[in-house]
Amino acid sequence: MEIEKHPKYDDYDYPTTSPNKQSGHPGHTTKEQDAQVFQLRSQLEQAGYRERLDTLCMLRFLRARKFNVEQAKQMFIDCEKWRKEFGVDNLVRTFEYKEKPQVFERLTSNQDGRPVYIEQFGKIDLSAMYKITTAERMLQNLVVEYERLTDPRLPACSRKSGQLLETCCTIMDLKGVGVTRVPSVYGYVKQATAISQNYYPERLGKMYLINAPWGFSSVFNVVKGFLDPVTVAKIHVLGGGYQNELLGQVPKENLPKEFGGTCDCKGSCALSDEGPWQDPQWTKPPKWAQSQGEKPTSTTTAAAPQPAQTAGSHAEGLAAARQAPMGS
Repeated sequence: MEIEKHPKYDDYDYPTTSPNKQSGHPGHTTKEQDAQVFQLRSQLEQAGYRERLDTLCMLRFLRARKFNVEQAKQMFIDCEKWRKEFGVDNLVRTFEYKEKPQVFERLTSNQDGRPVYIEQFGKIDLSAMYKITTAERMLQNLVVEYERLTDPRLPACSRKSGQLLETCCTIMDLKGVGVTRVPSVYGYVKQATAISQNYYPERLGKMYLINAPWGFSSVFNVVKGFLDPVTVAKIHVLGGGYQNELLGQVPKENLPKEFGGTCDCKGSCALSDEGPWQDPQWTKPPKWAQSQGEKPTSTTTAAAPQPAQTAGSHAEGLAAARQAPMGS
């Protein structure tokens, strides 16, 4: 069933019932959990917060802290403090990643219509990369991509699929990551993961680490040390025989050829930006643009949600994004 919408904060125009029927997910909450949403929102209002208090957001923070209201409240407060210090609201409207053609990753969609990010760490030489960009700009772009994932990408995907989609799938290709390159890649992954886990909770559906090199398990054991156990359970480390697993998640026509799919975009899959968020039938201007009176990317009214469709058309998926969301 759809969630009971709060008259002030819940102005959703897309489905609000999660396909994940586990307790605590939208449309599958108990009366006690609904009361905890009310309690968390009320305490945050009393503390002076007025933004991001919608029910779906409250539930994500509560799930991330196992419905401990005090812990979820502190996580939200820490997140808002970080957003102000990092300048997130202004960054998403003004940031331009001009070096994207030289520093990029890929985005497609899986069988459920969720965004899928593909990061090829074997091609990352951070020493060389920092000659054309900086660690700060890489992390800024990561944050911008998370904001755009939140709106307009996931709402558009939800409208198209006819069900609430809140998460993404990430594929990290470790082919070519030698021992000498592990420290630099590890350092970046640690920073990026800290941002995504602490400030974008419950956005990761699954993560696949493919072509994992010899000795990677030792490095991964270190990485797991600063991740929530719930996040760790979403991570799957695969060797070279990963194709069947990936094709079970991503339609062949949406998966690049080098990963066992058939996609071969004209002009490069990596620099494409196609998806439901580009289709006037499903997209709407992001709220962060509307709130500032900026010219929207599309003014077409989205169609009413349709029954879930089989993902797989090329339009469901390829888009550029620099850093892959990697949090819990």
